[in-house]
Amino acid sequence: KQELELRKQKAEFEEQKKALDLEVARRADEARAEMAKQKDEEFRLKEAESAKKFADLNHQIDDIKRKAEQGSQQSQGEILEVDLEAALERAFPMDDILPVAKGSLGADVVHHVKDERAMPCGSIIWESKRTKAWSDSWIQKLKDDKLAAKSQIAVIVSTTLPKDIAAFDCRDGVWIVSPSLALPLASALRLTLMETGAAKRAVEGRHDKMA
Repeated sequence: KQELELRKQKAEFEEQKKALDLEVARRADEARAEMAKQKDEEFRLKEAESAKKFADLNHQIDDIKRKAEQGSQQSQGEILEVDLEAALERAFPMDDILPVAKGSLGADVVHHVKDERAMPCGSIIWESKRTKAWSDSWIQKLKDDKLAAKSQIAVIVSTTLPKDIAAFDCRDGVWIVSPSLALPLASALRLTLMETGAAKRAVEGRHDKMA
């Protein structure tokens, strides 16, 4: 009886041990599955975080490139403006060549023409453009600037001209010219203002004599 009881207890113990081992194995599998799931989720989150950082970095690079291009275009435009101003000063030392302050409304340069007796004959406003594409909106803008400045002539000096203009032309009351022909055009326009100024003074003189 004792041996039979012992065998019975041993069998029960073996069964309990097997059940416990099976439960431990199940718990271990569940734990491993949960860990794998957490790792997958963590990997997914890290991957999403890396993708976001990469997208943000690309966005920052695009912003930097865009700002650099804008700065480069602005710098190139300022170089053309300064070069035009200096060329006008060298060619016409008797005239007053006045650059318009940055941030102020109006053209880039106001050119006050004077004759050989230093008498004022009128003014020319100059706008310089150094871009890859022409815009017709520049014409109306400069016409408005000419009216505001009370100038007689308005000129756009542009590295890119309208397709139907080879070197220079007058479009809707505004002269358009390439940088290489800016000074010859300035000489011709300046002479026109001087002749107009002389004729105006002659008429005024006759009126004074009549009076």
